[in-house]
Amino acid sequence: MESKSFWKSGHKPSLFGAFLYFDISFMIWGMLGPLAVVIAMDYPMTPLEKANLVALPILGGSILRLVLGFMSDYIGPKLTAQIGMGITLIPLLLGWLWVDSLSQLYVVALLLGVAGASFAAALPLAGQWYPKEHQGLAMGIAGAGNSGTVLATLFANRLATHFGSWEVVFGLAIIPIVVVFILFSIFARNSPNRPAPKKLSEYGTLLKQRDAWVFCAFYCVTFGGFVGLCNYLTIFFNTQYGLSPVRAADITTFCVIAGSFFRPVGGYLADKIGGTRMLTFLYTGACVMLVGVSFLPPLPVVVVMLFLGMMCLGAGNGSVFQLVPQRFGNEIGLMTGIVGAAGGLGGYALPLILGQLYSSYQSYTPGFVILSLIAAASMLLVLVMQSKWRGQWLKKSFTTSKTESTSLSS
Repeated sequence: MESKSFWKSGHKPSLFGAFLYFDISFMIWGMLGPLAVVIAMDYPMTPLEKANLVALPILGGSILRLVLGFMSDYIGPKLTAQIGMGITLIPLLLGWLWVDSLSQLYVVALLLGVAGASFAAALPLAGQWYPKEHQGLAMGIAGAGNSGTVLATLFANRLATHFGSWEVVFGLAIIPIVVVFILFSIFARNSPNRPAPKKLSEYGTLLKQRDAWVFCAFYCVTFGGFVGLCNYLTIFFNTQYGLSPVRAADITTFCVIAGSFFRPVGGYLADKIGGTRMLTFLYTGACVMLVGVSFLPPLPVVVVMLFLGMMCLGAGNGSVFQLVPQRFGNEIGLMTGIVGAAGGLGGYALPLILGQLYSSYQSYTPGFVILSLIAAASMLLVLVMQSKWRGQWLKKSFTTSKTESTSLSS
């Protein structure tokens, strides 16, 4: 019954278009993660240089999400997405035809951030079509486009090996982005209920609100942890377990699948039992799994732990964005950009933490211990904020539906 009401309440072509746009953009955004091991054969790098290479696209995405969030608010998410896909062609062409040094590759890595900024247009495009009681599932389905990382880890190194060149992978990526641009332009539409653009002064007012920063902290850990691990795990498996570039990327793909496809599950379950309750469970699970990884157990064991840990982080992404529209429904375009930028900063920091600590201690144990402590601190923050929100907007939001009342009772 609820499933039918969800599919009847929004606009399926726009939801599908948002997913496609996000999916292919994420594929392009995450290409350097698996390719870093292959690129290192042409440009020898220290562990910290490798970490910096895979972190730069995340930094670029974090910065540009604010820009695309602003654009989505003013010119609409559809046009913003079209502009974003057009600009994405620039780093792809440069990576294919221009790069002949590590410094030039760093420039391309930073420019790839425009693909990661797709989040700030894709989620408002989908979410603005759906009522609050279905926000978790709608945002989760659109956000499942982070599964594009699976395509990057599965095919990037294979194509580079097959063609004997990692540069050609950038050229081949132009094909799917052009195809998606055409499909997106045909099927996607802005919601007629799109909120009116806000004044610049209102953006500053929004950032003065404590809840905005709390959501940033939540997403910094869930999305930052997910995307940071997506980009770094190929290096981790290659360095720690001596796997070949293709084999290391294949195992990374397995872990990435968990985070990608459990995002809509996290949104759906958050609709059922409440976003704060879900986040409490998920941060706890991520903490336990990261502690286990810090012991650097045999490969089969560490793969299972990373799979479960990334499943928690991916589902956490959906849970955070089940809450955001309830608190900031009229500013969802801007909040998507702000919160997404915070998530990007978390993703930028994670490879640097692991790379720097590995350089200092020749072990990944300290890095994963720190990541587990961050997850534990996030769980405690959820518990604190849940008690405050119950007497404020969380209570008001949940009084209109049985589903949300269940969350309040938690």
